Amino acid sequence: MQIGPYKLSSPFVLAPMAGVTDKPFRALCRRFGAGMTTSEMTTADTSLWQTAKSRRRLDLDLDAEPVAVQIAGSEPEQLAIAAQAVVDRGAQIVDINMGCPAKKVCKKLAGSALLKDERLVRDILTAVVAAVDVPVTLKIRTGWDLEHRNGATIARIAEDAGVQALAVHGRTRACRYRGDAEFETIARIKETIDIPVIANGDIETVEKSLEVLHLTNADGLMIGRGAQGQPWIFRELINGLNAEPKKPPVAKKELRDIMLGHLNELHRFYGEQAGVRVARKHLTWYCDKLAGADDYRYQAVRVESASEQIRLTQEFFGGPKQNNKRRSTQGTEEQKAALQAH
Repeated sequence: MQIGPYKLSSPFVLAPMAGVTDKPFRALCRRFGAGMTTSEMTTADTSLWQTAKSRRRLDLDLDAEPVAVQIAGSEPEQLAIAAQAVVDRGAQIVDINMGCPAKKVCKKLAGSALLKDERLVRDILTAVVAAVDVPVTLKIRTGWDLEHRNGATIARIAEDAGVQALAVHGRTRACRYRGDAEFETIARIKETIDIPVIANGDIETVEKSLEVLHLTNADGLMIGRGAQGQPWIFRELINGLNAEPKKPPVAKKELRDIMLGHLNELHRFYGEQAGVRVARKHLTWYCDKLAGADDYRYQAVRVESASEQIRLTQEFFGGPKQNNKRRSTQGTEEQKAALQAH
């Protein structure tokens, strides 16, 4: 899949998710083969960028091409200024969020609320494309509600404005995350435009991903919740796309190294106090895929120190690790042979 001058290494990309896809998690997913990762959604109001949260969200992956940043807002001029600002910081792709269904976003007429106003959508996209000389991409839903599925119309507006790729979550704003994703609607949108279309929604297994690619004829898939607690899903997706024999689950030693490396990066990136708090949700997601992890999870999400989270993780996997520095997530052949179910 190609977005402007950038040919992605795989058609599987990580969905930007506020509070989840921070710099450590993006790096982890890229090591497993994500073709592109995008920053957490950032407000287009640059006057708010001085907070600690915004500074971390704008700590970009300058060593990972293409560097993609997602912005959200409802005022064309403000979004254009924000796009210029993130490009100045190193962004190589600017993504505009018109898909977030959160009430606090939509009540400001941003995110998926914009789908109600097609003229404003056109004005925003035209202004941002004109403001920067890097590719502009767009994330949408299939429409505002089940009676107003205007995703195909928005897609044509986007293509006409110069947007170079479109990600579509297969639900309306009103559906939020309820019900099944509308892959047939994504297929119709794909037929409507010539720019790359990336399908999103309910893609949590290799089998489902291949089915969605077939049903939608999409150029790529955007993985969101399916990557939580299993960032190795990108490696599995690539293997499935290449029709390689199904490989065994992640080995015990490799999983230990993934989790310990992730914890260390979170503690380093946020500092100990905040890092321990942020790590709790990631540990919970890992444990959802682990058998016999209830006691470990109960303790690991309650401790207050980084050393205790590390110690509990080491003990859960059968003893201390020789080295807590970040390791390659690819694992050795010996590790791959030692099987453990997710």
